[in-house]
Amino acid sequence: MMPRITSSFAHLHNRCQMNALCLMMSTLCLLPALTGCAHAPRRDAPASESIRDPRAAERLHQKATVLMASDPAEAEKLLRDAIAADIFHGPAHNNLGTLLLARGELYEAATNFEAARKLMPGHPDPRLNLALTYEKAARYDDAIAMYNAALEVSPGHAPTVEALTRLEVTSSRTTPETTTRLRTIALEGSSEQWREWAKRQLLRQRDAK
Repeated sequence: MMPRITSSFAHLHNRCQMNALCLMMSTLCLLPALTGCAHAPRRDAPASESIRDPRAAERLHQKATVLMASDPAEAEKLLRDAIAADIFHGPAHNNLGTLLLARGELYEAATNFEAARKLMPGHPDPRLNLALTYEKAARYDDAIAMYNAALEVSPGHAPTVEALTRLEVTSSRTTPETTTRLRTIALEGSSEQWREWAKRQLLRQRDAK
């Protein structure tokens, strides 16, 4: 399933491979419009306040958020305009990254997720999305490290737990913690699809003994 902030970006061999891809795509995380100032720049940001327009950036970001699924081309334009208005708008970077990742533009997606990660140090979603980008590029060790970074920021973050566990299983990088997480997902997974997937993996582990 690919990871949402809480909305989803409408998210072995043959059949099992397809199931893993569906799970990966359902995990992609979008950030909703903000009402506070979580996207404020860090204190060491060098840009001049006179060339930033955070309010305009947030208005553009809000419009883009509504269009992400129905009109991704227009949403992308609005997000790029939001970043032009305020390069320190973290959610706009994150959501632009999700659009780019969805169409396979991995380098630019990673660049935007990295910017969002730095601008939103307390939020797991940019880290989760960056991990998904590494995974899609077959950089599995980097992906696992970034999933763990997301869990350091937000322990127990369900989309990250699910994505990390899926990657460990599908890339044959399982650890004892993988089994523990599979048991948790089987009981408390974010969807029936995730719960059933975890149960199948636990059955495979039992049968392999």
